[in-house]
Amino acid sequence: MAAAEEDESLPPRLTHLFEVSKQLLDEVEGTSEPSGSRAVQEKVMQGLFLLQTASEMLSQLDLFSQNEDLEEIASTDLKYMMVPAFQGAFTMKQVSPSKRLDHLQWAREHFLNYLTRCRNYHVAEFELPKTKNYSAENNTASSSMAQPNLVAMASQRQAKIERYRQKKEMERRLSALKSAVESGEADDEHVREYYLLHLRRWIGISLEELDSIDQEIKILREKDSSQEASTSRSSDQARPPMRPFILTRNAAQAKVFGAGYPSLATMTVNEWYDQHRNLGVLPDQGIAKTTSEAKRAAQQQEDKEEDEDEQSLRQARQWDDWKDTHPRGYGNRQNMG
Repeated sequence: MAAAEEDESLPPRLTHLFEVSKQLLDEVEGTSEPSGSRAVQEKVMQGLFLLQTASEMLSQLDLFSQNEDLEEIASTDLKYMMVPAFQGAFTMKQVSPSKRLDHLQWAREHFLNYLTRCRNYHVAEFELPKTKNYSAENNTASSSMAQPNLVAMASQRQAKIERYRQKKEMERRLSALKSAVESGEADDEHVREYYLLHLRRWIGISLEELDSIDQEIKILREKDSSQEASTSRSSDQARPPMRPFILTRNAAQAKVFGAGYPSLATMTVNEWYDQHRNLGVLPDQGIAKTTSEAKRAAQQQEDKEEDEDEQSLRQARQWDDWKDTHPRGYGNRQNMG
Protein backbone atom coordinates (compact mmCIF):
# COMPACT_ATOMS: atom_id res chain seq x y z
CA MET A 1 0.00 0.00 0.00
CA ALA A 2 1.28 3.39 -0.92
CA ALA A 3 0.76 5.40 2.24
CA ALA A 4 0.52 9.18 1.99
CA GLU A 5 3.31 11.15 3.59
CA GLU A 6 1.28 14.30 4.20
CA ASP A 7 -2.38 15.12 4.81
CA GLU A 8 -2.52 16.84 1.44
CA SER A 9 -1.97 13.51 -0.35
CA LEU A 10 -5.31 12.24 1.03
CA PRO A 11 -8.63 13.54 -0.23
CA PRO A 12 -9.14 16.92 1.48
CA ARG A 13 -12.64 15.91 2.42
CA LEU A 14 -11.39 13.07 4.67
CA THR A 15 -9.30 15.46 6.73
CA HIS A 16 -12.22 17.85 6.96
CA LEU A 17 -14.61 15.09 8.03
CA PHE A 18 -12.27 13.92 10.78
CA GLU A 19 -11.50 17.38 12.18
CA VAL A 20 -15.15 18.51 12.19
CA SER A 21 -16.34 15.30 13.86
CA LYS A 22 -13.57 15.57 16.48
CA GLN A 23 -14.60 19.15 17.21
CA LEU A 24 -18.26 18.11 17.55
CA LEU A 25 -17.30 15.34 19.96
CA ASP A 26 -15.30 17.77 22.10
CA GLU A 27 -18.30 20.13 22.18
CA VAL A 28 -20.74 17.36 23.12
CA GLU A 29 -18.50 16.05 25.92
CA GLY A 30 -17.72 19.53 27.25
CA THR A 31 -21.21 21.03 27.14
CA SER A 32 -23.25 21.74 30.26
CA GLU A 33 -26.54 21.21 28.44
CA PRO A 34 -28.56 18.03 29.06
CA SER A 35 -27.59 15.18 26.75
CA GLY A 36 -31.21 14.90 25.65
CA SER A 37 -31.47 18.51 24.49
CA ARG A 38 -32.14 19.18 20.83
CA ALA A 39 -28.87 21.06 20.27
CA VAL A 40 -26.75 18.21 21.69
CA GLN A 41 -28.62 15.51 19.79
CA GLU A 42 -28.25 17.42 16.52
CA LYS A 43 -24.49 17.52 17.02
CA VAL A 44 -24.51 13.79 17.83
CA MET A 45 -26.38 12.92 14.64
CA GLN A 46 -24.15 15.21 12.58
CA GLY A 47 -21.02 13.64 14.05
CA LEU A 48 -22.27 10.11 13.34
CA PHE A 49 -23.04 11.05 9.75
CA LEU A 50 -19.59 12.58 9.18
CA LEU A 51 -17.82 9.60 10.76
CA GLN A 52 -19.83 7.11 8.73
CA THR A 53 -18.80 8.94 5.56
CA ALA A 54 -15.17 9.00 6.73
CA SER A 55 -15.29 5.26 7.51
CA GLU A 56 -16.55 4.49 4.02
CA MET A 57 -13.79 6.61 2.49
CA LEU A 58 -11.13 4.83 4.57
CA SER A 59 -12.44 1.48 3.34
CA GLN A 60 -12.25 2.65 -0.27
CA LEU A 61 -8.72 3.98 0.18
CA ASP A 62 -7.62 0.80 1.99
CA LEU A 63 -5.55 3.03 4.25
CA PHE A 64 -5.08 0.37 6.94
CA SER A 65 -4.09 -3.17 6.04
CA GLN A 66 -3.47 -6.21 8.23
CA ASN A 67 -0.38 -7.00 6.18
CA GLU A 68 1.59 -3.95 7.37
CA ASP A 69 3.15 -2.88 10.64
CA LEU A 70 2.54 0.25 12.66
CA GLU A 71 5.86 1.75 11.48
CA GLU A 72 4.65 1.60 7.87
CA ILE A 73 1.74 3.94 8.53
CA ALA A 74 2.45 7.63 7.97
CA SER A 75 2.43 9.76 11.09
CA THR A 76 -0.36 12.00 9.80
CA ASP A 77 -2.51 8.95 8.97
CA LEU A 78 -2.47 7.50 12.49
CA LYS A 79 -5.30 9.76 13.64
CA TYR A 80 -7.77 8.11 11.25
CA MET A 81 -7.50 4.89 13.26
CA MET A 82 -9.63 6.64 15.91
CA VAL A 83 -12.71 6.85 13.67
CA PRO A 84 -14.40 3.70 15.16
CA ALA A 85 -13.73 4.98 18.69
CA PHE A 86 -15.35 8.31 17.85
CA GLN A 87 -18.34 6.44 16.39
CA GLY A 88 -18.74 4.49 19.62
CA ALA A 89 -18.51 7.67 21.72
CA PHE A 90 -21.18 9.43 19.63
CA THR A 91 -23.44 6.36 19.72
CA MET A 92 -23.30 6.33 23.53
CA LYS A 93 -24.55 9.95 23.51
CA GLN A 94 -27.78 9.05 21.70
CA VAL A 95 -30.90 9.36 23.85
CA SER A 96 -33.81 7.05 23.01
CA PRO A 97 -35.09 4.74 25.78
CA SER A 98 -36.88 2.45 23.33
CA LYS A 99 -33.64 1.94 21.33
CA ARG A 100 -31.16 2.02 24.19
CA LEU A 101 -30.26 -1.66 23.88
CA ASP A 102 -29.58 -1.28 20.14
CA HIS A 103 -27.42 1.79 20.75
CA LEU A 104 -25.38 -0.07 23.36
CA GLN A 105 -24.78 -2.98 21.01
CA TRP A 106 -23.73 -0.67 18.15
CA ALA A 107 -21.39 1.28 20.43
CA ARG A 108 -19.87 -1.98 21.68
CA GLU A 109 -19.22 -3.07 18.12
CA HIS A 110 -17.48 0.23 17.29
CA PHE A 111 -15.26 0.10 20.35
CA LEU A 112 -14.34 -3.52 19.69
CA ASN A 113 -13.43 -2.69 16.09
CA TYR A 114 -11.14 0.06 17.33
CA LEU A 115 -9.50 -2.15 19.96
CA THR A 116 -9.05 -4.99 17.48
CA ARG A 117 -7.31 -2.68 15.00
CA CYS A 118 -5.02 -1.30 17.72
CA ARG A 119 -4.30 -4.84 18.88
CA ASN A 120 -3.37 -5.96 15.38
CA TYR A 121 -0.98 -3.02 14.98
CA HIS A 122 0.47 -3.50 18.51
CA VAL A 123 -0.28 0.09 19.48
CA ALA A 124 -0.32 -0.96 23.15
CA GLU A 125 -0.34 -4.10 25.26
CA PHE A 126 -3.83 -4.96 26.51
CA GLU A 127 -6.32 -7.82 26.59
CA LEU A 128 -9.35 -7.73 24.32
CA PRO A 129 -12.62 -8.12 26.26
CA LYS A 130 -14.19 -11.55 25.94
CA THR A 131 -17.51 -12.02 24.20
CA LYS A 132 -20.26 -11.70 26.78
CA ASN A 133 -23.12 -14.17 27.15
CA TYR A 134 -26.14 -12.17 28.26
CA SER A 135 -28.44 -15.14 28.74
CA ALA A 136 -29.96 -15.71 32.17
CA GLU A 137 -27.37 -17.22 34.48
CA ASN A 138 -27.76 -19.08 37.72
CA ASN A 139 -27.20 -16.69 40.61
CA THR A 140 -26.08 -19.41 42.99
CA ALA A 141 -22.34 -20.02 42.84
CA SER A 142 -20.41 -22.79 44.55
CA SER A 143 -17.72 -22.03 47.09
CA SER A 144 -15.07 -23.31 44.68
CA MET A 145 -15.98 -20.54 42.21
CA ALA A 146 -15.91 -17.75 44.78
CA GLN A 147 -12.11 -17.50 44.96
CA PRO A 148 -11.47 -17.18 41.17
CA ASN A 149 -14.13 -14.45 40.99
CA LEU A 150 -12.43 -12.50 43.77
CA VAL A 151 -9.08 -12.86 42.02
CA ALA A 152 -10.58 -11.64 38.74
CA MET A 153 -12.16 -8.66 40.48
CA ALA A 154 -8.87 -7.74 42.12
CA SER A 155 -7.06 -8.04 38.79
CA GLN A 156 -9.63 -5.81 37.07
CA ARG A 157 -9.32 -3.22 39.83
CA GLN A 158 -5.55 -3.17 39.49
CA ALA A 159 -5.84 -2.82 35.71
CA LYS A 160 -8.20 0.15 36.11
CA ILE A 161 -5.79 1.84 38.51
CA GLU A 162 -2.94 1.35 36.05
CA ARG A 163 -5.03 2.69 33.14
CA TYR A 164 -5.94 5.75 35.18
CA ARG A 165 -2.30 6.43 35.98
CA GLN A 166 -1.33 6.05 32.33
CA LYS A 167 -4.24 8.26 31.27
CA LYS A 168 -3.06 11.12 33.48
CA GLU A 169 0.49 10.79 32.17
CA MET A 170 -0.72 10.76 28.55
CA GLU A 171 -2.93 13.80 29.09
CA ARG A 172 0.02 15.68 30.53
CA ARG A 173 2.20 14.77 27.55
CA LEU A 174 -0.56 15.55 25.04
CA SER A 175 -1.05 18.98 26.55
CA ALA A 176 2.66 19.69 26.05
CA LEU A 177 2.64 18.58 22.38
CA LYS A 178 -0.75 19.95 21.32
CA SER A 179 0.20 23.52 20.50
CA ALA A 180 3.25 22.53 18.47
CA VAL A 181 1.42 19.88 16.44
CA GLU A 182 -1.65 21.99 15.70
CA SER A 183 0.48 24.95 14.66
CA GLY A 184 2.56 22.76 12.32
CA GLU A 185 5.85 23.51 14.08
CA ALA A 186 6.39 19.97 15.40
CA ASP A 187 8.64 17.56 13.52
CA ASP A 188 7.53 14.13 12.33
CA GLU A 189 8.75 12.38 15.47
CA HIS A 190 6.67 14.60 17.76
CA VAL A 191 3.65 14.36 15.44
CA ARG A 192 3.86 10.57 15.55
CA GLU A 193 4.22 10.57 19.33
CA TYR A 194 1.22 12.92 19.61
CA TYR A 195 -1.12 10.67 17.63
CA LEU A 196 0.15 7.46 19.25
CA LEU A 197 -0.64 8.97 22.64
CA HIS A 198 -4.14 9.75 21.38
CA LEU A 199 -4.55 6.15 20.21
CA ARG A 200 -3.45 4.77 23.59
CA ARG A 201 -5.68 7.22 25.42
CA TRP A 202 -8.69 6.03 23.44
CA ILE A 203 -7.73 2.41 24.14
CA GLY A 204 -8.25 3.09 27.85
CA ILE A 205 -11.48 4.97 27.18
CA SER A 206 -12.79 2.12 25.01
CA LEU A 207 -12.03 -0.51 27.65
CA GLU A 208 -13.86 1.52 30.31
CA GLU A 209 -16.83 2.08 28.01
CA LEU A 210 -17.05 -1.64 27.24
CA ASP A 211 -17.22 -2.46 30.95
CA SER A 212 -20.03 0.05 31.39
CA ILE A 213 -21.85 -1.20 28.27
CA ASP A 214 -21.71 -4.84 29.39
CA GLN A 215 -23.17 -3.97 32.78
CA GLU A 216 -25.98 -1.87 31.29
CA ILE A 217 -26.88 -4.51 28.69
CA LYS A 218 -27.14 -7.12 31.44
CA ILE A 219 -29.46 -4.89 33.47
CA LEU A 220 -31.68 -4.13 30.48
CA ARG A 221 -31.97 -7.81 29.51
CA GLU A 222 -32.86 -8.82 33.07
CA LYS A 223 -35.49 -6.07 33.12
CA ASP A 224 -37.01 -7.29 29.87
CA SER A 225 -37.08 -10.90 31.08
CA SER A 226 -38.79 -9.90 34.35
CA GLN A 227 -41.43 -7.94 32.42
CA GLU A 228 -42.07 -10.93 30.15
CA ALA A 229 -42.45 -13.21 33.18
CA SER A 230 -44.89 -10.75 34.79
CA THR A 231 -46.95 -10.60 31.58
CA SER A 232 -47.01 -14.40 31.39
CA ARG A 233 -48.24 -14.68 34.99
CA SER A 234 -51.03 -12.16 34.40
CA SER A 235 -52.20 -14.03 31.30
CA ASP A 236 -52.26 -17.30 33.28
CA GLN A 237 -54.41 -15.69 35.97
CA ALA A 238 -56.92 -14.40 33.42
CA ARG A 239 -57.36 -17.84 31.84
CA PRO A 240 -60.83 -19.38 32.60
CA PRO A 241 -60.88 -22.57 34.71
CA MET A 242 -60.91 -25.86 32.85
CA ARG A 243 -63.95 -28.12 32.97
CA PRO A 244 -63.41 -31.62 34.43
CA PHE A 245 -63.08 -34.40 31.87
CA ILE A 246 -62.43 -38.16 31.72
CA LEU A 247 -59.48 -39.74 29.97
CA THR A 248 -60.68 -42.86 28.09
CA ARG A 249 -59.43 -44.69 25.07
CA ASN A 250 -62.61 -44.18 23.08
CA ALA A 251 -66.15 -42.92 23.33
CA ALA A 252 -67.58 -46.44 23.82
CA GLN A 253 -65.42 -47.03 26.87
CA ALA A 254 -66.53 -43.72 28.32
CA LYS A 255 -70.19 -44.70 27.92
CA VAL A 256 -69.71 -48.15 29.50
CA PHE A 257 -67.41 -47.36 32.42
CA GLY A 258 -68.12 -43.71 32.93
CA ALA A 259 -66.02 -41.78 35.37
CA GLY A 260 -65.86 -44.52 38.01
CA TYR A 261 -68.02 -42.44 40.38
CA PRO A 262 -71.65 -41.23 40.27
CA SER A 263 -71.16 -38.07 38.23
CA LEU A 264 -68.75 -35.37 37.21
CA ALA A 265 -68.62 -32.04 38.96
CA THR A 266 -71.08 -29.60 37.39
CA MET A 267 -69.25 -26.49 38.54
CA THR A 268 -65.97 -25.34 39.96
CA VAL A 269 -65.47 -24.11 43.51
CA ASN A 270 -65.32 -20.51 42.30
CA GLU A 271 -68.56 -20.89 40.39
CA TRP A 272 -70.27 -22.42 43.45
CA TYR A 273 -69.03 -19.56 45.61
CA ASP A 274 -70.21 -16.91 43.12
CA GLN A 275 -73.65 -18.53 42.88
CA HIS A 276 -74.15 -18.68 46.66
CA ARG A 277 -72.80 -15.18 47.08
CA ASN A 278 -75.36 -13.86 44.61
CA LEU A 279 -78.10 -15.67 46.56
CA GLY A 280 -76.79 -14.24 49.83
CA VAL A 281 -76.61 -17.57 51.59
CA LEU A 282 -72.98 -17.45 52.64
CA PRO A 283 -72.21 -17.37 56.39
CA ASP A 284 -70.42 -14.02 56.17
CA GLN A 285 -73.41 -12.30 54.52
CA GLY A 286 -75.71 -12.18 57.55
CA ILE A 287 -79.38 -13.22 57.04
CA ALA A 288 -79.80 -15.27 53.91
CA LYS A 289 -82.11 -14.08 51.19
CA THR A 290 -85.49 -15.90 51.12
CA THR A 291 -86.11 -17.91 48.01
CA SER A 292 -89.52 -19.09 46.77
CA GLU A 293 -88.94 -22.59 48.22
CA ALA A 294 -87.95 -21.13 51.55
CA LYS A 295 -91.09 -18.94 51.57
CA ARG A 296 -93.34 -21.91 50.92
CA ALA A 297 -91.68 -23.97 53.65
CA ALA A 298 -91.99 -21.10 56.13
CA GLN A 299 -95.68 -20.64 55.28
CA GLN A 300 -96.40 -24.36 55.75
CA GLN A 301 -94.64 -24.34 59.11
CA GLU A 302 -96.63 -21.29 60.21
CA ASP A 303 -99.95 -22.89 59.19
CA LYS A 304 -99.05 -26.06 61.07
CA GLU A 305 -98.26 -24.11 64.21
CA GLU A 306 -101.58 -22.26 63.98
CA ASP A 307 -103.50 -25.55 63.69
CA GLU A 308 -101.67 -26.96 66.67
CA ASP A 309 -102.47 -23.81 68.68
CA GLU A 310 -106.21 -24.06 67.92
CA GLN A 311 -106.33 -27.73 68.87
CA SER A 312 -104.49 -27.10 72.14
CA LEU A 313 -106.85 -24.23 72.98
CA ARG A 314 -109.91 -26.39 72.32
CA GLN A 315 -108.58 -29.19 74.52
CA ALA A 316 -107.79 -26.73 77.29
CA ARG A 317 -111.35 -25.33 77.22
CA GLN A 318 -112.88 -28.83 77.30
CA TRP A 319 -110.74 -29.70 80.30
CA ASP A 320 -111.87 -26.56 82.13
CA ASP A 321 -115.53 -27.34 81.46
CA TRP A 322 -115.12 -30.90 82.72
CA LYS A 323 -113.50 -29.66 85.93
CA ASP A 324 -116.42 -27.32 86.51
CA THR A 325 -118.97 -30.19 86.40
CA HIS A 326 -116.77 -32.68 88.21
CA PRO A 327 -115.48 -31.28 91.53
CA ARG A 328 -112.39 -32.65 93.16
CA GLY A 329 -112.95 -36.16 94.64
CA TYR A 330 -116.08 -36.79 92.57
CA GLY A 331 -116.85 -40.52 92.23
CA ASN A 332 -114.41 -41.69 94.90
CA ARG A 333 -116.89 -42.65 97.66
CA GLN A 334 -115.68 -46.09 98.75
CA ASN A 335 -113.15 -45.02 101.39
CA MET A 336 -115.29 -42.33 102.99
CA GLY A 337 -116.00 -42.79 106.74
